[in-house]
Amino acid sequence: MHLHFTDNYVQLILLVFLIIVFLQSGIDKVRDWKGNRSWLVGHFAESPFKNGVPLLLGIITVMELAAGALSLVGVLHLLFHGNTLFAFYGALVSAITLLLLLLGQRVAKDYEGAKTIVIYLVPTAFLLFLLQ
Repeated sequence: MHLHFTDNYVQLILLVFLIIVFLQSGIDKVRDWKGNRSWLVGHFAESPFKNGVPLLLGIITVMELAAGALSLVGVLHLLFHGNTLFAFYGALVSAITLLLLLLGQRVAKDYEGAKTIVIYLVPTAFLLFLLQ
C-alpha cells in the first residue's frame, strides 16, 4: 500500500491543524456547555445576538465538530487513497465556521478576538486554495 504523505504533506499538515482546532473546541463546548453558554451570554449581552446565544452556540458546536470530523476523514482519504473530497469539505466547513465566529466577534465588538479568528482563517483559506 502506497501512502500519499509526500504527495500531499502540506494539505495533510493543514488538515491536522484543523482537526486539532475544531475537535478540541467542539469537544470543549460539549463538555462544558454551561460554562461556555454563561461566558457567551455575557460576551453578547450588548449585541443583537443576546437572545440567541444557546441556539448559536449549538450551531457553532455542530459546525466545529463537523469541520473536525470531515478533516479527520479527509486526512485518512488523502493519506490512503490520494482523494481530496473529504479534505475539501473539511476545509470548507472550517472556513464557514471561522467566518461565523468572525461575525460573532465583530458584532460583539471584540476586535482583538476577531483578529485572532483571522489567524486561523488564513491557513484554512490556503488549504482551500490547494484543494480546489
